[in-house]
Amino acid sequence: MSEILDDDEFESYEVAEPLHRAIGDRYLTYALSTIMHRALPDARDGLKPVHRRILYAMNRLKLASNGKFLKSAKISGDTMGDFHPHGDAAIYDAMARLAQDFAVRYPLVDGQGNFGNIDGDNPAASRYTEARMTFVAEAMLQGLDENAVDFRDNYDGRLTEPVVLPAEFPSLLANGAAGIAVGMATNIPPHNIAELVDACIHLIKTPDARDDTLLNYVPGPDFPTGGVIVEPKESIANAYSTGRGSFRLRCKWEVEDLGRGQWQVVVTEIPYQVQKSKLIEKIAELIQNKKVPILADIRDESADDIRVILEPKSKNVEPDILMGTMFKHSDLEVRFSLNMNVLIDGVTPKVCSMKEVLRAFLDHRREVLGRRSKHRMEKIDHRLEVLEGFIIAFLNLDRVIDIIRYDDKPKEALMAETWGGAFARATSEADYVSPLPAKDEGELSEVQAEAILNMRLRSLRRLEEIELVKERDALMEERAGLEDLLASEDLQWGRITEQLRETKKKFGKDFDGGARRTAFAEAGDFEEVPIEAMIDKEPITVVCSQMGWIRAMSGHIDLTRELKFKDGDGPKFIFHAETTDRLLVFGTNGRFYTVSAANLPGGRGMGEPLRLMVDLPNEADIVDIFAHQPDRKLLVASSAGDGFVVEENEILAQTRTGKQVLNVRAPSQALVCKPVDGDSVACVGENRKVLVFDLDELPVMARGKGVRLQKYKDGGLSDAATFTRSEGLSWKDPAGRTRTEVELAEWTGKRAGTGRMAPRGFPRDNKFN
Repeated sequence: MSEILDDDEFESYEVAEPLHRAIGDRYLTYALSTIMHRALPDARDGLKPVHRRILYAMNRLKLASNGKFLKSAKISGDTMGDFHPHGDAAIYDAMARLAQDFAVRYPLVDGQGNFGNIDGDNPAASRYTEARMTFVAEAMLQGLDENAVDFRDNYDGRLTEPVVLPAEFPSLLANGAAGIAVGMATNIPPHNIAELVDACIHLIKTPDARDDTLLNYVPGPDFPTGGVIVEPKESIANAYSTGRGSFRLRCKWEVEDLGRGQWQVVVTEIPYQVQKSKLIEKIAELIQNKKVPILADIRDESADDIRVILEPKSKNVEPDILMGTMFKHSDLEVRFSLNMNVLIDGVTPKVCSMKEVLRAFLDHRREVLGRRSKHRMEKIDHRLEVLEGFIIAFLNLDRVIDIIRYDDKPKEALMAETWGGAFARATSEADYVSPLPAKDEGELSEVQAEAILNMRLRSLRRLEEIELVKERDALMEERAGLEDLLASEDLQWGRITEQLRETKKKFGKDFDGGARRTAFAEAGDFEEVPIEAMIDKEPITVVCSQMGWIRAMSGHIDLTRELKFKDGDGPKFIFHAETTDRLLVFGTNGRFYTVSAANLPGGRGMGEPLRLMVDLPNEADIVDIFAHQPDRKLLVASSAGDGFVVEENEILAQTRTGKQVLNVRAPSQALVCKPVDGDSVACVGENRKVLVFDLDELPVMARGKGVRLQKYKDGGLSDAATFTRSEGLSWKDPAGRTRTEVELAEWTGKRAGTGRMAPRGFPRDNKFN
């Protein structure tokens, strides 16, 4: 509109509507556009619009699989300019993916140059790479020039493009698809074409076949990178019948013997869509953080094939244990989600089962067969009309030559002439009678007249006359067959079955890459690998100084041996342990921390601060450190005189921050942590009063403040211990001699009592041991 509207005219173009309706309508339009024209594939040919347009543009450029290559920039440019008005980078990325044999099970683009690799490297720029169609892509386009599918105008109306491709095989399942739309998504794994064809043939023979029976032909996905599927069959069957589910996919590995008892694991296939470089980087990070102590090193020795080396730290560990740990902590095992949300007939999004997807493909193939048959019949009818004109010309050859030679307007003269006469001539060997019916009179159509005028003189040979009759008879027979085909549903499905069998021959086991790549196996029950299985069991002596520096000395040394410490520091804890032990550290803040003995620094130096290994606050001190013993119980208590019994299995911490067990409030702090051994508890306060009571009076808890052990008027708890009543309570006197008090009636009472003064000879530091 070139004229300028005045205010009154402009106001007439205004539309008033509620904001929520305006936004809703426009967002719905955007959502439908995203669902139908971008994110979800068509169930018939398995392609999104961008992939379909790329293949059609390459077909128009005549980039056959046995032909020349063309610059990718030209292909993406033509696709963008003629059919797909979006960014050329997005088009090139989509085209590059179709050329990656590690991303697509059956590549549709034959790329020349750098199209990326399994390490995650990006393809080279489109100006550097070249491409053409593959043999598989040509099968997707077969019949496109025979009116097999509908065409529609492109975005600017200059050209037309196919609504869907003919597709000789179920490409949706063969190559899979992935996309995120508005409010819905799709994720379909690739499958094997030969298996899909067998399932289609079975579905043709048994239209009401159950979903479970199709698994006899398609047992599961067939990923381009191979791997091993360890998902149970019941789960696979449920995923295919509902259209939603997932598959556990593992790498393929083998044990390589290095001699002398040494071995290493060689990973030859990694899970689908896992970038090899990131996989190795994450595993190396696990080794650095000592998350998998059994693994010593990882190396990438890959060339054209995958070869990733996992080197164990000890030859005594079973390879299955190593790989079980790696499956749990790395992407050597992944879970691939299945969500078969596709467009049925290119319009309706629906989550389909495998049977519904194959049925949509078969219905599409039947429609393609009908359209191609009708197109062929039209061609035959046109040719038969031309042949009839040729035969009339041969029956009246002299008159035809006379008209062409002398008439000013031979075409009109031929059409105006009434033709007659019988077609019968004698040969040198025998009389030949034409099977054509005698035609006494008739007129030539414009098509026939034009064909006669375009005949070459050499076509007037006697043998050419016989060939015309043979051709006409063959076409009449073919036309009759096509009529029968279009009239019979059984004949149509029979022809489709023949076509599918031909497809299986082309893309089956004899086709390069046609054999199944992904195997199946049982996952087995994987239990958490104990630390003992990961580390060589060796004796060590753990030494922790007063300032919290810890180290592990080789072997079980004499605990009274004099050791070197930093200036101003000295020994605090020293005990024997094994490299497979887990050490428990109890802080005055009431938290337990877990440290692996194998991760302790060596004993040649002064060690390392324990606070670098665990998050022990600076204001907290170490109450005790000892080796964990499963099923043992501990008595924990605070300086306020509160405590309880806790099981050691409940206090193991999985992180550096530890596990809060004994709740304390300043100024009190955790004071006692001793193994439970006996049937009685003895407490001594800062006031030197001792109380003895039964162990059963203390609760077994996993966390809390606890209960009152002993009552104090002033001060708090000095020490607590457990013992067996019949054996008596022992302590060391100031002279270092062990004294045992058996008669404890004087100090025995109920829990939370005040107690009585300690017996004569009790240590002045108020400690039992």
